[in-house]
Formats: sequence, structure tokens, C-alpha cells
Amino acid sequence: MADAPQQPHAPHGPHLPGPHDALTDVVGLRVGHAERTSGGYLTGTTVVLAPEGGAVAAVDVRGGGPGTRETDALDPRNLVQRVEAVVLTGGSAFGLDAVSGVMAWLEEHRRGFRVGADPAQVVPIVPAAALFDLGRGGDWRARPDAALGRVAVEAAAHSDPRSPVAQGNTGAGTGAVAGGLKGGVGTASAVLDSGVTVAALAAVNSAGDLADPDTGALYGRLAGGPAAFPSPEVHAAAQRRLAETRDLSRARAAASLRPPLNTTLAVVATDAALGRARTHKLAGVAHDGLARAVRPVHLLSDGDTVFALSTSTRPLAPEEPLADPVFGVHAEAGALNEILAAGADVLMRAVVKAALAAETVDGPGGCFPSYRDLYGG
Repeated sequence: MADAPQQPHAPHGPHLPGPHDALTDVVGLRVGHAERTSGGYLTGTTVVLAPEGGAVAAVDVRGGGPGTRETDALDPRNLVQRVEAVVLTGGSAFGLDAVSGVMAWLEEHRRGFRVGADPAQVVPIVPAAALFDLGRGGDWRARPDAALGRVAVEAAAHSDPRSPVAQGNTGAGTGAVAGGLKGGVGTASAVLDSGVTVAALAAVNSAGDLADPDTGALYGRLAGGPAAFPSPEVHAAAQRRLAETRDLSRARAAASLRPPLNTTLAVVATDAALGRARTHKLAGVAHDGLARAVRPVHLLSDGDTVFALSTSTRPLAPEEPLADPVFGVHAEAGALNEILAAGADVLMRAVVKAALAAETVDGPGGCFPSYRDLYGG
């Protein structure tokens, strides 16, 4: 696990990051990680815990091989309006067992959709998505379970409000691999001129590349100017080492014939008051940030999934202009557009930060070099 690296480049536009440049800059959200890295394991689970009473939630799934749970409940036409937590997990579809541990903890704390007169009679609605990391620690059956999910939600619950978020080889990013490089968890935030915060957390595990094979520059940093490009000598050396490690990983994995299955998962959040439909729009536009940072993206072998959350603690737009019904509509649209654009930007930066925070793994399941080991910080 790596501490948060220094900000790799300025956010697009004039927006500065929040205090920790993390998802927890959205007040009320907490993040907990749990992982296993020995005995054949290289996997983990991340829980985004909403404030009590939940958050408005939506999802946009664009990958061709998703592994999800409770995503239909997020359809704006359906009953439940708020969720208490979102789970990102390794282990492919098997890893969705981690959600059971999260649900049990929420039930014990009487948090969920009320279904009876007794306050203890709740059904926690916990949307979740899984990424493919099976066998990367050496044991095909080493996957997240309910016990690991409970550890992750307890870590979130016991964290301080607005605390930093661990990045790199942690939680759902523990066994993540991105285009042959070690993937991981990254997070970023932006504070808009209106005071609204928009933030993202990503577990980056893509079939596509994070770095341009011709230059070694991270795709998500191409707007950062000349400093984003490694020297030709560094790039040539990195490509030679990457080819060697890929050959080594293929040799170690040959016996199990593991296919190149992946999936990048993300949560994008804001404190602006958004309804279900507008929260869904935020999840969809945030995929644009993923497409800027990973190439290609949304393939059949990916299950790319973006959740969106609104804690609804700030108005979408100033109240005064809304007294004019015509101007009010355009003021709301402009405010929403700014949030949507920021959602794409912070998700792109979260992917970059995941690449920079990840650490090399060399084990029985394969050798996965980090971008920093290949190119420096």
C-alpha cells in the first residue's frame, strides 16, 4: 500500500482539489479498504460508506463483462431512493460474497431500507461490482469473502470524517493489473467555484493501456505538457523490462491458462443535490474521464462500471436566479454541466494517481511492474 503521491498535474480547468484530493472530500463519505496478500491471495475489497440515511445513487455499466450486484435497484424508476454503501471488490463474481459482510454490519447498525415497524427491520441495499484478479496471488480460489467485506466496512466506519484515502496496492486494487502494469486504487477531487465538491475513487484493472506505448506518457497526463513525457532512453529501457516481465508472467500463468479479463471500477460523488436521473447522468459522463486515461476501454473483456453518489448537502444552483423560471432552468443546467465535466476530470486524475501509487508485485501469480519502477516518479 502506498501513501497518496503528490498531485501529478493540475486539474483540467480552474478547479483546485479538496483538502485531501480524495473521495472523502465529499463530506459524509468514508472509505475503508481490506486486503489479503499472502497464502496465495492477492486481492481485496473497498467500501464507500455513505452518511447515515444514505446517499442518492446511480450506476453506468459500459464494459462487456461486468460482475455486479443490486445495480437494477439504482434504476430511477425503482423503489429505493438511497443506498448506505457501495462495494468495489476483487475476486470476479466470487468476490461479490464480500457484500454479505457489509450488509450484516449495516443490519446490525439498523442502516438500510426500512421494511417493518421495528427499526431493526431493515434491508441494506448495497450495490457492488467486482473486478477480475483471480489467481494473481498464485491460488485461483483465494478470493474476498464476507469476512473481508466486514473488515472493509468497519475500516470505513472507524475512519475519521474527511480523512485521507490510501492508494495503490490496497483494497479492490490489491490484485489489479492495467495493460501489463500494476494497477491499483486512486482518488481525486475538485472544488468548484460554487463551493460544490466533486470527487472520484477508481480501482484500475484494465485490459487497455494506461501509458502511450510510443512515448511512455500516461494517457491521463498528456495535457500536462512536456514534463509528462519520459526521455526516449528511459522509455526504451522501460519497454525492454516490461516485455521481459510479460514473458515471465505468461510462463507462470501458462498452467492455468488465465484469460486477459479485467475491469475498472469507480465511484464518482458530489455534495450537490442531484436527483436519481441527474446522478445517473454524472455516472455516464464520468466514463469520459475513464476513456481519456485508459486506451482502449469498455472492451468485451472489461466490466467497466461507474457508480455515482450525491450526498445532497448543497443546492445545485444558487436559489436567487431560480425565481425567474426561464433563467432558473438555464442556471441549473449550467451548474449541472460544471459538475458533469468535473466528474470526468476527477475520474481521469484518479486513474493517473492509481498508476503512480501502485507498487511492483512479483509473485507466483505473475510479475506486474509498476509505472514508477519503470519510469520513475
